[in-house]
Formats: sequence, structure tokens, C-alpha cells
Amino acid sequence: MIAVQHISKSFLGKEVLHDINTTFQPGQCSLIIGASGSGKTVLLKTIVGLHSPDSGDVIFDQVVFNRLKLSEQKKIRQRIGMLFQGSALFDFATVEENIRFPMDFFTDWSNGEKKDRVDFCLKRVHLENAHKKYPAELSGGMQKRVGIARAIALNPQYLFCDEPNSGLDPLTAIHIDELIAEITQEYNITTIINTHDMNSVLEIGDQISFIHQGRIKWEGSRREIFHTNCPELNEFVFTSNLAKQLKTKTDIQL
Repeated sequence: MIAVQHISKSFLGKEVLHDINTTFQPGQCSLIIGASGSGKTVLLKTIVGLHSPDSGDVIFDQVVFNRLKLSEQKKIRQRIGMLFQGSALFDFATVEENIRFPMDFFTDWSNGEKKDRVDFCLKRVHLENAHKKYPAELSGGMQKRVGIARAIALNPQYLFCDEPNSGLDPLTAIHIDELIAEITQEYNITTIINTHDMNSVLEIGDQISFIHQGRIKWEGSRREIFHTNCPELNEFVFTSNLAKQLKTKTDIQL
């Protein structure tokens, strides 16, 4: 579990996050949504320690992460997996080398142990024969799957995904969502996803936190998002025709 308590953050005197309080549970896909500039990316980076909060605490399973020494934070970072926007693979490295990177950096595993883990991770994302390929030889969806394989290489307790469907066609995006949800439930991972993809919200949003102007204005599940009295959320959701179509789909399912 990850708890965020009274987090505030400013840059150059401008407050970006204001008194953020929320909790992310294991085995669930928790989505952070909001318009560009709302503060959702800053919140994600603050949780993983890329930004230090001006006030408040980020707590990983009862350990106050932001108050630890760097050497102690490293122990928690070893239990964190990251899926970056655009996959962020090393172009000069093969798929196998990309997945090995966190093992080389954080572990003292033998070459045999690393190879076995690479094999397992690639099989889990359905890329069993991609070891020697380079990122440029892969489609966008395959690159995302390699990114997921690298993110789970150290068997993480926590998984952070920044716009995982960015640049993907709708069908591939659905497959990536399904894969993230499957891995989250299978390994009981605390997964936090920063997204603007409304299809992701409806497909895998166990918990949704809507941020508006640096404040959490609404939280709930995908079944509740179309039945809220929050005007800022309604404006955000219904600005696209896709969202209207998804509401119809949800009403039919309900």
C-alpha cells in the first residue's frame, strides 16, 4: 500500500500540488487523471521520489519514504517498477539487455539467474523470441511490452506507469491495459497509472483520482465516474465524443 498524506509542492513560487491525501491499494490499478497542467505528473514523480514534497509524506507500507536517507530509499526503489511514456528503451541495447539493466544495477544475481528472469519476463508479456532484437525493429506496442517486462524484472511490489498508452492505436492500447491489469492482480502489485485515456479509465480503473488545479477533486471507481456531481470532472470527462460513447457502453453493461 502507498499512502500520500498532505502533500504540497511548488515550483518558483507557484503551487502545483495542494494538500494531496489519498491511498493506493495492492492488487488494484489506481489511475490518476486530469487535464494537462493539473499536477498529475508532478504527483506521480513526487511519489516515486523524483521530486521532494515541500510538505507532507509519501508512505510505502508504513515506511515514510521521503524522510529516509538516500541509501535507505534505494532499498524501496529496488521494489519499484517504472513504465515510462514512450517506453524509454535504450536504442543501442537489445531487448534482453534492456530488461537486464535493472538487474545489473540493483542486484548481484548471477548471469544464469538474470537470463532466467529475462526469459520469464519476456514470456509473461508474450515476446518469447524477441531477446536479440533492437527497439527500432519493434512496433510501438511491442516496445511497450518490453517496457513492462523491464518494469517487472525485479518482481516489484509497486508499479508506476506514465501514460502507458501514449502513441498507441486503440486496439494495442487495450492489450497493454489488459496486460498491466493482469500483472497487477496476479502479483498483488500496487499499481499507479498516470493517464488521460478514458478507455483505460473504464477498462481497468479500480480506483480513480481526478486532479484539478493541484487538488484532488474526486475519487471513485470506474462504475461511479459517470454518476458524479463534480462539475470539473464532468467537464473533463465529457469533452470528447469518445467519453460519450463509453458512457453508453457502461450504461448497457450496468
